[in-house]
Amino acid sequence: MAPQTPQQRKATAKKAAATRKRNQTRASARSTQTRARRTASTAQSTVEQAQRTAETGAGAASLRLEAVADQAQRAVLIPVGAALEARDAVVEATKPYTAGRDSAERELTKLQKRVSTNLRRFERRGTTARNRTVREVKRTRTRVERELRQRRNQAVRTVKQNRRDVEKQVKTARREVQGQAESLVSRVASLA
Repeated sequence: MAPQTPQQRKATAKKAAATRKRNQTRASARSTQTRARRTASTAQSTVEQAQRTAETGAGAASLRLEAVADQAQRAVLIPVGAALEARDAVVEATKPYTAGRDSAERELTKLQKRVSTNLRRFERRGTTARNRTVREVKRTRTRVERELRQRRNQAVRTVKQNRRDVEKQVKTARREVQGQAESLVSRVASLA
């Protein structure tokens, strides 16, 4: 390739600069277009979000009103339901006694059997508890007596051992004192 003249280099540089400028302008236009599209999309999203927020707020207010209404209904319905349940329980409890003499006698017999069954069950349970307590007390007494015997025997052994040790020490001390006394007497005798 032949060397370029300064004129040709300037022309080539101008062409390159023009191409760069044109490319930059296109890129800027594209980015402006993209930003415009994004802005429009964001505006649309904002409008939709505002609508949803308004609907949610209206729904929440409606739900609060329904909750208040439900609480008010409960305040009325609970005592009514409780009264009806109590009435049904009274009717069921008195039905056998109001149906006739035979029915009342059968019901009383059933109650007596149930009471005597319960009393026997309570008695068995009480007996079991008493026996368990008595066994536990005997076990505890035996254990305490055994521990006391062991401690007493240990104390007796310790006292005997200590007495033997003291007697040995006293004998040893007596021998030493007698030995010293005899040596003093012999010294005194030798001096006299």
